[in-house]
Amino acid sequence: MSGQSAFTVLLVLVALERIAELIISKRNLTWSFAQGGIEFGRSHYKYMVVIHIFLLLGSLIEVWTFRTNLNPVLSWGAFAFAIGSQALRWWCIATLGQRWNTLVVIIPGKAPIATGPYKWLKHPNYVAVVIEGFALPMVGFAWRTALIFSFLNFFVLRARLKSENAALATLPRES
Repeated sequence: MSGQSAFTVLLVLVALERIAELIISKRNLTWSFAQGGIEFGRSHYKYMVVIHIFLLLGSLIEVWTFRTNLNPVLSWGAFAFAIGSQALRWWCIATLGQRWNTLVVIIPGKAPIATGPYKWLKHPNYVAVVIEGFALPMVGFAWRTALIFSFLNFFVLRARLKSENAALATLPRES
């Protein structure tokens, strides 16, 4: 199998993983809203969706268009970071349980989660997004996509963090 074909398989697997996330998110949103959940800051969400689609499609197009010879050390190193980012993302999803979704929704009266990766980082899922956003395209040496995604993600993530921090500020602190 060529490097481009193997990279395509990886991107298809990540796309399937994203679909699984959306299914879980939809289920969890239904639960959250049934618990009185309140959504914050949806205006940035459409941009987040667009840049995440760009991450996958841009990587695929770049790798097949430029057909760069892959450097095995770089590809395997980037792959390790991409897998690590997925592990961190799923640790976040497991830790938040039904409270995890792709929007910013809080349940009034419930303290923020402070276990799992949230014991050490306030926003560990976004650490995973930043790492993956650079590492995943670099598995196929799609450096243009990695740079463009990272640049655009800076602005989307800034808006997202502002919304999420405002939402979290309304919650009680654990004692």
